[in-house]
Amino acid sequence: MADKKKKRRRTEPTSDDDDSLPFKNILKPDSSILRSIHKLTASLRSSSAASSSSSSKALTLADLSISSCREVRELPISSVQSEIESLMLKVLHSILDGKGFAFDVPSRAAANQLYVPELDRIVLKDKSSLRPYANVSTVRKATVTARILQLIHELTIKDIHVTKRDLFYTDVKLFQDQSQSDTILDDVSCMIGCTRSSLNVVAAEKGVVVGRLIFSDDGDVIDCTKMGMGGKAIPPNINRVGDMQSDALFILLVEKDAAYMRLAEDRFYNRFPCIIVTAKGQPDVATRLFLRKMKMELKLPVLALVDSDPYGLKILSVYGCGSKNMSYDSANLTTPDIKWLGIRPSDLDKYKIPEQCRLPMTDQDIKTGKDMLEEDFVKKNPKWVEELTLMVKSRQKAEIQALSNFGFQYLSEVYLPLKLQEEDWI
Repeated sequence: MADKKKKRRRTEPTSDDDDSLPFKNILKPDSSILRSIHKLTASLRSSSAASSSSSSKALTLADLSISSCREVRELPISSVQSEIESLMLKVLHSILDGKGFAFDVPSRAAANQLYVPELDRIVLKDKSSLRPYANVSTVRKATVTARILQLIHELTIKDIHVTKRDLFYTDVKLFQDQSQSDTILDDVSCMIGCTRSSLNVVAAEKGVVVGRLIFSDDGDVIDCTKMGMGGKAIPPNINRVGDMQSDALFILLVEKDAAYMRLAEDRFYNRFPCIIVTAKGQPDVATRLFLRKMKMELKLPVLALVDSDPYGLKILSVYGCGSKNMSYDSANLTTPDIKWLGIRPSDLDKYKIPEQCRLPMTDQDIKTGKDMLEEDFVKKNPKWVEELTLMVKSRQKAEIQALSNFGFQYLSEVYLPLKLQEEDWI
């Protein structure tokens, strides 16, 4: 792919061209740094090839003989329609049998979540509860559930897609707030046993991608090196994305939009062949699906750049292990083996981040950090525990933008190249 494209000139560094900047003078030539990344990419592809040749496949709950959990799967429109009709027939029979109007809804409470180390992701256990119409505490939820089922059934008949916002505006007085219709939408997905994308309801575009990637979007060929610094919006309907091609060596997952824009404008992906993706904060479903698709199809390692605070690590864990809110769909939404590149708590001293660029952690930050130390997916990685313990002990946090203290291009010209040179990821 690279041979067919014009080489783009790198943006000339400005203030970052000063050799007095921390660590600038120990950077090796780019060719040397690229060899380090080549080793990581080759290792991943080698292990993938070995898995394929041995006819092995990714572990599942069934392989582990775990029957007390539930997972959803992609279903065609006709199957979703049939499942909704079957659900409503069960409700009808319940009414005729004198048991009343009620839905059996899987519980998505925190107590009903399970981290499975062998899968390295959070899954949903099989506990469920009744949502009766005749109970004053659940009458409204039962009504909203029935309405959402009706709307989804209508979408399957017409075979069209709508956004979650569209769904909310079909009955604002009943739903009252979009968070309420969104929550019931996840319940419905779990009840039917299908992924949320199978319901033909998508979130508004949020994530963006730029760099060494070409893919088709509903038949249109998209070249992500020609999207400018704004990048290409990640399609909300992942089913229309296909034919991914890339000469990248890795995927760089960035938490913040500001850091993404810096790297896109500096065309970091030309200096170090990569694909840069961000969800601009909390990861949305489309970005998580797109990231997983890239990792699986292109066989590329994923390196993550997040803030050095508990929420940065939480965001990283959602991409890697899944969220408790959508644990029922973690098999489709998680990207295994993401490397934590930075910014890590140990980087604050290592890269001499000035005190005025470090922020004191709030009581809530410290509580969140301590709570994360008790999570099984954190305990599994001793180096994560070490970094998070240092963060809580020092009571200091820092955003990616703290690196701008050394120059606006320090992130792309010094910090990331040095990280790649030293293979400094965990």
